[in-house]
Amino acid sequence: MDWQSILPAVWFVVWGVLWGIYFVLDGYDLGIAMWVPLLGASSEKERATMHQVTGPFWDGNEVWLITAGGVTFAAFPLAYAVLFSSLYSPLMILLYCLILRGVCSELRFQWDNITYRMVCDGLIALSSLVAAVLLGVAFSNLFRGLPLEFDAGQNFFMFQGNILNLLHPYCLLGGVLFVLMFLVHGALYLCWRVEGDLKNKAFYMATMTWPVFMLVFLVYVALTFTFAGLYVNYLSVPPLLALPLLCAVLFILSGFELYKKKNVARSLLFSCGGILTLTLTGVIGMYPNVIPSRLSEAGNLTIGTAASSTLTLTIMLVVALICVPLVIYYQIWAHKKMAVTIKADY
Repeated sequence: MDWQSILPAVWFVVWGVLWGIYFVLDGYDLGIAMWVPLLGASSEKERATMHQVTGPFWDGNEVWLITAGGVTFAAFPLAYAVLFSSLYSPLMILLYCLILRGVCSELRFQWDNITYRMVCDGLIALSSLVAAVLLGVAFSNLFRGLPLEFDAGQNFFMFQGNILNLLHPYCLLGGVLFVLMFLVHGALYLCWRVEGDLKNKAFYMATMTWPVFMLVFLVYVALTFTFAGLYVNYLSVPPLLALPLLCAVLFILSGFELYKKKNVARSLLFSCGGILTLTLTGVIGMYPNVIPSRLSEAGNLTIGTAASSTLTLTIMLVVALICVPLVIYYQIWAHKKMAVTIKADY
């Protein structure tokens, strides 16, 4: 293989890693936001504490969403055009949810009124729930394949469907999976960051939600063999099976540390690894398709078809090798400096 053929594959993996990092970081934001109306129902101080936990980080975490979208545009511009035109409605709803979440997070402390703040909390929780569902449904549709056909006359990939075609039971289950995954992840992060009764409640909800998540996870994996073609790459290259196996092991270890060892920090760490490997499992299963088609082989949008020029990908790779480690180091440093233990009765 020459450099020209290796570069698109490298960027395809980087694309998957960036999405995985986003799910890890913004996943606990979305999870904690969904827990606020329940875990903070009895006390404004507890609700304020939950916002304080994510306050310094949520906007920085969402930068990874912009980065993943930017990489899609720069590395695979044709895929970006097809993806954002095919999934225009759900992606716009996702955008509005993230905007609403951010606005309400900033405005809830501007007026010292309990009703006003509870309304803001409800909107934040609802927008976070919808965002998590949409992310799960969108990626499940990618795994299943979009209804794409290649129009040779116009030399373009045409989306043959509507938003209702995206609401397949398998894809809806993917939305449920993401919600449960973020709920567990958020409860673990909250439990790691706070003390007192709020910590106990977060720990309890993590232990209650994890079995449900694992059950849905196993059903989702089983249905993937029926409704998606992700398994083809893994069966044709058996060593790749180590990746989905590692994903399952990490999620199981997260539960083991939670139940047996009562070690929330390690459970959270394994949860991070599980989310990252789950994302990569799906991305590697799609290879070499950036957007698979469930209608015909000709409708598959591959990395070779969708990739930018070799010069563009080379320049981007140099920039990414310099900037991405710096951003990761900065976020680790920021969490070490600001992720201190918080008391709900401060």
